[in-house]
Amino acid sequence: MQGIKNVIFDLGGVIINLDLNRTINAFNKLSDNPFEKIYTQASQIELFNSLDEGKISEKDFFSELKKQINFSGKDDMLLNAWNAMLLNVPEKRLDVLVEMKHNYNTFLLSNTCEPHIKAFEHDLYNEHGVKNFDDYFDKVYYSCRIGLRKPDKEIFELVLSENNMKPEETVFIDDSEQHVKGAGLCGINSFLLEKNREIGDLLKELKLL
Repeated sequence: MQGIKNVIFDLGGVIINLDLNRTINAFNKLSDNPFEKIYTQASQIELFNSLDEGKISEKDFFSELKKQINFSGKDDMLLNAWNAMLLNVPEKRLDVLVEMKHNYNTFLLSNTCEPHIKAFEHDLYNEHGVKNFDDYFDKVYYSCRIGLRKPDKEIFELVLSENNMKPEETVFIDDSEQHVKGAGLCGINSFLLEKNREIGDLLKELKLL
């Protein structure tokens, strides 16, 4: 692609391997209330949005979640089920990020929450000896720490404005169609990373790598 100076990456399903079904199945073992009725990749009830935007504490989140799924056990069981979706970060993807940062301004933009950040940073350190993703990007944006979430235009406008970026010089890659559409509405060159496709392969196809 010609004229591209900036690349914004999603995290889950792009950098971190993700399996939402693991979380859905884990909750369905804890409760007879089907978890997929309140949480999927495409949609979720407001409780999850509030956690993603940092508007609710972890304690209050699990307290309300217990009511939603009619569960009376310990919070740790809910936390383990909630984190079950988080898998590994392949070394080759970190290598791609290092190479991309040499040639572009790179950013991480993720809808995530503090329990997940704690979990994947713990795994990242255990697997790769890296404390967090800060060194792999010019700047990291987590929805729960900025009070905004994808696909709302405000979160994309924030990243653009804070870093003096032009949308036409920017690429955004995500594994959720609604997020790709949201970025596209802001004029950003937006691409869907299809399931089971490597980010490095898409970047090569776009002639960015």
